Amino acid sequence: MVLQKRQFIVDEKGRKKAVLLPIREYQELMEDLEDLAIIAERREEPKRLETEWQFPKSK
Repeated sequence: MVLQKRQFIVDEKGRKKAVLLPIREYQELMEDLEDLAIIAERREEPKRLETEWQFPKSK
């Protein structure tokens, strides 16, 4: 992900209150967040060893 220059909205004292970023960057951040949520949900699933996976045998 290439981070582009962001613009900030500041209050009357110059404190950052919000950020504006390109739609593409926002979409990439949302995809990353969704991926992390899936990882967190699966953290409690039992672990599988590679030997437990059954692959079709070649003919």
